Amino acid sequence: MITSLTLLILSLAALYIGAGWLVQGSSALALKAKISPLVIGLTIVAFGTSAPELVVSLNATLRGQGDIAIGNIVGSNIFNIGVILGVSATICPLQVKKQLLRIDIPVMLAATVLLTILFWNGTLGRIEGLFFLTGIIIYTLFSLFHSRKHGEEGPSQELEEQPGHWIADTLAIVGGLVVLVFASRLLVDNAISIAKELGVSEAVIGLTIVAAGTSMPELATSIVAAYKRKTDIAIGNIVGSNLFNILAIAGSCSLIHPIEANNVNYIDLLVMLGISVLLLPLVKSGQKISRTEGFVLVLFYVIYMFWLLRDTF
Repeated sequence: MITSLTLLILSLAALYIGAGWLVQGSSALALKAKISPLVIGLTIVAFGTSAPELVVSLNATLRGQGDIAIGNIVGSNIFNIGVILGVSATICPLQVKKQLLRIDIPVMLAATVLLTILFWNGTLGRIEGLFFLTGIIIYTLFSLFHSRKHGEEGPSQELEEQPGHWIADTLAIVGGLVVLVFASRLLVDNAISIAKELGVSEAVIGLTIVAAGTSMPELATSIVAAYKRKTDIAIGNIVGSNLFNILAIAGSCSLIHPIEANNVNYIDLLVMLGISVLLLPLVKSGQKISRTEGFVLVLFYVIYMFWLLRDTF
């Protein structure tokens, strides 16, 4: 048990380091391409910080551990909004741009509703996977096109510019991916070992330890962005990550191998849907998430955790 816990902590640290390299390299390349900060937050940073969820869920899917694969996705989306956006807003009220209100948050809600409906029976097949993957490709291309056509802002100090050569950026991306793949296998193995020791289901481990652990890059990115008053990155990172978790991760996993996860039940899906729906009226109130509203989001997550772990200890 102690060994498994130690290795799990080490794997989380490795995931954080690997995601950091990936985000640094990909963000630097995006800045060189003169993509706007909001779109970088919604796509490059969001997708990069979601890389741990991707490799962990893919690894779990290939090993037939559907509860961890889906639990990681659902739990991460709940954690992203409840904890990361909530804590970020308590640090600095998060101003919301019109693009997020009109386009990105509604798209995220639509994807969440689709996952809730399609996974209601506890399974995701290859057809659903192909549908989700098509959705993330269309969304990404649209975001980049919309940024080029309507965005007046180019690269800014919201993300630190990296003056280095593109080869160094590429090596950072490749190195980050290698670390992520290795660390994800270590995380899944030891999370399962701990679940067996504690007598809890793999679904609960996926929804809690694995989901929170793989969301550490998003947590670090958004909190630092909020502290620096760079709210485009703080919010765009979470909205983009939740979209990526559903469309890209659930899509690719179920396309590679149909997923069955009977222990991730309708209550978990409804909590994910509920906190996502709650986000829309919060951001519409003055086009920002206030400190009080951030506290409400954190409270929502705490209540869910008490319910989820009520019979564990």
